[in-house]
Amino acid sequence: MQPIRLNNRKARHLWLWTNGLSETPVGPLDVMAIIRRLGFVQIDTIRNVTRAHNHILWTRNQNYREGMLWPLLGRERRLFEHFTHDASLLPVEMLPLWQRQFARLGARAARGPWYQSGLASAEIARLRERIAREGPLSTHAFETRAKSREMWARPPHKKALDQMWYAGDLATSHRENFVKFYDLGERVFPPHDALDDRDAVEALCDAALDRLGIATVGEVQRFWAAMDTDEARGWLGRRALAPVEVEGADGAWTAAHAPPDIEARLTSLPAPTSRLRILNPFDPAIRDRARLRRLFGFEYVNEMFVPAAKRRWGYYVYPLLEGDRFVGRVELKANRGEGWLRVTGFWPEAGVKWGAARRDRLDAELARFGRLAGIRDVAWTTPGPG
Repeated sequence: MQPIRLNNRKARHLWLWTNGLSETPVGPLDVMAIIRRLGFVQIDTIRNVTRAHNHILWTRNQNYREGMLWPLLGRERRLFEHFTHDASLLPVEMLPLWQRQFARLGARAARGPWYQSGLASAEIARLRERIAREGPLSTHAFETRAKSREMWARPPHKKALDQMWYAGDLATSHRENFVKFYDLGERVFPPHDALDDRDAVEALCDAALDRLGIATVGEVQRFWAAMDTDEARGWLGRRALAPVEVEGADGAWTAAHAPPDIEARLTSLPAPTSRLRILNPFDPAIRDRARLRRLFGFEYVNEMFVPAAKRRWGYYVYPLLEGDRFVGRVELKANRGEGWLRVTGFWPEAGVKWGAARRDRLDAELARFGRLAGIRDVAWTTPGPG
């Protein structure tokens, strides 16, 4: 079969559309529909202006407000929390496919030095028994101390709870002020039947490719991070996919794969809105840095854990997407208690002219972003564009 050739602009449009970034972010809000379209939404502890999950959802529909997400996890049980490439919320219908991930990560946590708690099996059993008896408990309900003071060191009881959480024996019941409450998995997860392991791999790969639009085997494997590369290659050998060749931002062509209906998708593919958007560092559209660089020619590094003297940009830096290209990046700082947001760094992308109209679009988006966090006072403390 002759490969379908996608020029760079078409490939960018497809990627933005699959990520829900083609449409103007207004209209009726359906949070579950957004998450199902993305596959999952990553959650993160850092709250710079707002936490990552709030920003990711708001970017796709600006009628989203903080606090709308957690009832879907806790009260309604339409989401469950587990680990893809990082802590994430997934639609509950993924549970039959996710049993293999419970098994994989549970086994890894049991043998890996990072997760091993040092607690005896009887002590771990007592942690579980207490949750069974008392109901959902946070890590604050238990008392053990970490052996070191490094920021990544965790107390033994937290490691033990996480071991059981990775295995699906415990589950996130709900979160309060972002604090995780653990309960028995059997009390949190609705009844479901696990898929045969190979069927689960195939369903996960199919779902990944559907959300990627076009992808290499490695990109399919990394989407959920729920299988190894050999398993993804086995899936590829059993599927009749459409071969494609994709032009990168540098003009180079890469062989990849696409769903069988790729031609229909391309025929109905909309051009992205010209809206200027502030993307979160954890946004799924930019998570795969190699793919981002290949399609958009945009290099992005998350420098939160890079020493300040070694940073190229800043601590919490947001890419700026306009239409189908990245036009720059900004560093933002906020004080929600005092009600202010400041632009503390600005880096235009090479070759992008920043006239008054583009600056006005950025200022308008900054004001909208501030309002999500209840902030009205938005100002620049660094030289801006123009």
